[in-house]
Amino acid sequence: MLLARAIRKPAVILTTLLALAATPLCAQQAKPLKKVRVAVGTSVLNVGYPMLTLPITLGYWKAEGYDVELMPVGASLQALQQMVANNADFAQVNASVVVQANSKNNLPVRVIMGNGVIDWSITVDADGSIKSVKDLKGKTVGVFSLATGGIAYFNNFLRANGLDPTKDVDLVPLGLGAPPVEAMKSKKVDGLLYWAAAQAVFENNGLKLRKLVGDDWRSYPDYSLATMQGTLDKDPDLAIGIARGVAKATIYALANPECAVKLHWQHYPSTKPTGADEATLVKWDLNAQQAQLDSLAEGFKLNGGKLWGAADPAGFERLIQLLIEAKQIDKPVPAPSLIVKTPDFFEKVNAFDPKAIEADAKACKV
Repeated sequence: MLLARAIRKPAVILTTLLALAATPLCAQQAKPLKKVRVAVGTSVLNVGYPMLTLPITLGYWKAEGYDVELMPVGASLQALQQMVANNADFAQVNASVVVQANSKNNLPVRVIMGNGVIDWSITVDADGSIKSVKDLKGKTVGVFSLATGGIAYFNNFLRANGLDPTKDVDLVPLGLGAPPVEAMKSKKVDGLLYWAAAQAVFENNGLKLRKLVGDDWRSYPDYSLATMQGTLDKDPDLAIGIARGVAKATIYALANPECAVKLHWQHYPSTKPTGADEATLVKWDLNAQQAQLDSLAEGFKLNGGKLWGAADPAGFERLIQLLIEAKQIDKPVPAPSLIVKTPDFFEKVNAFDPKAIEADAKACKV
């Protein structure tokens, strides 16, 4: 009996060693996820940001090896400041802020994803006396903050119509949520300068709005994911992985917007609207989300329609000229210098099967 045990013991050890050798290394010791922070130019992560929230909900960033924290910090300028101060690795901001950072402060901020186009508008009472931008003379317009990216476009729009932004129109910071709606209802302001998703929320809350928009606005790049050149130099794969998660999420949301809304409610229950039946709540948030999705789809087309996130220098060249005319920057910067230069960056970002993402979206496993 003792001899038999002595013979079996080495056999057991050998079997165990062989089993360990056959086990994938990731199963033996899972690699810890790398912590990543993304500052977002907003104060509330509602359904209007599916390209950022879905990668967390659906595990896209975890699959890339990252534990991502989204940091809503206010306007785009605040998001940029958080990144420059090393409190965030990436920033989701208006493209104008990227241009200003490079031109005015010589900061090496680089666009790693061109997400959307300028979808801002000035909205006024649909039944009121303001019919065109020229009617804004002597009026007060509410904005998210006095650092919000849309002011550059607004000022240029005013100048193109013979108005002086410094004298003819007053801007009042209102933030998001109820204050802008109440300010319009109480006539505290005559109009609201906000991005499309925010304007959709205002309409959901009972405002009847007429939109005033520059004819060329949607031909400019806007909402963009950016990082510092130092981050790209240190770890280019990090930027690729983060951008790939955003690309997948964008395709998913476009393929099944209602599923994207329901997933958002599931992961961020505090952002679900109240005060109506379920069907109405879905309708409200679909309206808010669709405004962002339209911008994302137009951004894809503007940047060539082949690679998600690809940023076209020609679009940024147009934006630079607009910002010079709007007196937001004093000197131009080379448009290509604003965009990531990592070889084959956008090809690597798009190294996945979009059809599989669309199939997952249609299956909608909430």
